[in-house]
Amino acid sequence: MTTRPLVLPELLPLLEEIPTVDLSADSLPGFRAGLEQAAGQSFLQAEDYPVTLERLSIPESDHTPAIRLFTVRPRKESAAARPVLLHLHGGGYFAGQPELTATQLCQFAQELDCVVISPDYRLTPEHPFPAALEDAYATLCWITRNADTLGIDPARIGLTGESAGGGLAAGLALLNRDREGPEILFQNLVYPVLDDHTVTGQPDTSPVGGEFLWTRTSNTFMWTALLNPVAPGSADVSPYAAPARATDLSRLPPVYLSVGALDLFLDEDLAYARRLIHQGVAVELEIVPGACHIFDQTDTPVAKRSIARRIDAMKRGFGL
Repeated sequence: MTTRPLVLPELLPLLEEIPTVDLSADSLPGFRAGLEQAAGQSFLQAEDYPVTLERLSIPESDHTPAIRLFTVRPRKESAAARPVLLHLHGGGYFAGQPELTATQLCQFAQELDCVVISPDYRLTPEHPFPAALEDAYATLCWITRNADTLGIDPARIGLTGESAGGGLAAGLALLNRDREGPEILFQNLVYPVLDDHTVTGQPDTSPVGGEFLWTRTSNTFMWTALLNPVAPGSADVSPYAAPARATDLSRLPPVYLSVGALDLFLDEDLAYARRLIHQGVAVELEIVPGACHIFDQTDTPVAKRSIARRIDAMKRGFGL
């Protein structure tokens, strides 16, 4: 189905700027290079914000290699310990780096008066599941252990991520609950990747999702690389890799979930939100009409409205 007429006119330039490509092993190097260039540009723009940008490192451990961190903190002094926002970047699990949305992270740091910490987690296909998840959990634990040095309040940790980073954040919330790790106040999930069943032809899927920017072919390549050697759709897929697989969603932090109506992940995100609600988790859901994947990474009115709503939700999550 041709869905271009359904795309918000203000987002059409995005489709011209980033042509839709079905990702594969052959096209992956080019995709990685493109995101690396975008991250560099975003980092340069972030230097114009009244924030302090740092690159820190978590030492190697028995479970993880050394992990590079990108951190953003307001430049103004604070007498009190600040809340901390743990951010996990997107990129299909096989590309991207924390600086990819650096300007957005600067906005979060300013408006929430918080410290943002984003790990450069290991990528597939070189490092399949659970490498990225263990890196994310190691970062969460490191934050709490080093709270005094970082000037943060370990009792006020929020979690956010977009696309693959949103799925990773949801998986981290599940793992952290089951390991009885540090308390997380909220999950701010942006068009998260949640269900490997999308590659097996689910019934009653939206006919208007996934034409642009992130296709079913790219999605199959992503899940295959992430789960290797387990096959997507098989019975052995871990719920920490595909959070939609989890049968118990109780006792999770409150969720704010945002997704475009034309996004491939709409169906799985709606189903996950519904199940969370049924198991007693507070959920706030934003469905953006006429919006495709990564719509928020544009300088458009619809992106600004969506980001403002997320910031408002995170303020409430931090008790601000």
